[in-house]
Amino acid sequence: MGGIGIWQLVIVLLIVFMLFGTKRLKGLGADVGDAIQGFRKSMGDKDTPQDPVQVQQPAPLTAEQAQSERRV
Repeated sequence: MGGIGIWQLVIVLLIVFMLFGTKRLKGLGADVGDAIQGFRKSMGDKDTPQDPVQVQQPAPLTAEQAQSERRV
């Protein structure tokens, strides 16, 4: 209950094949594949290099610096 069983999936696929035909579905699959391939290619081709950004963190406070900040 609450999920799609294998038989429901088979029936839906049979209906889709009967409505659209295998040639049309094959063309649709090829178009989707080309679109995904183009998207991946465009995401990989960047003008800027993918170097990680280095962030400088301040040095940890010494005990004397921490005490002086608490007084303020």
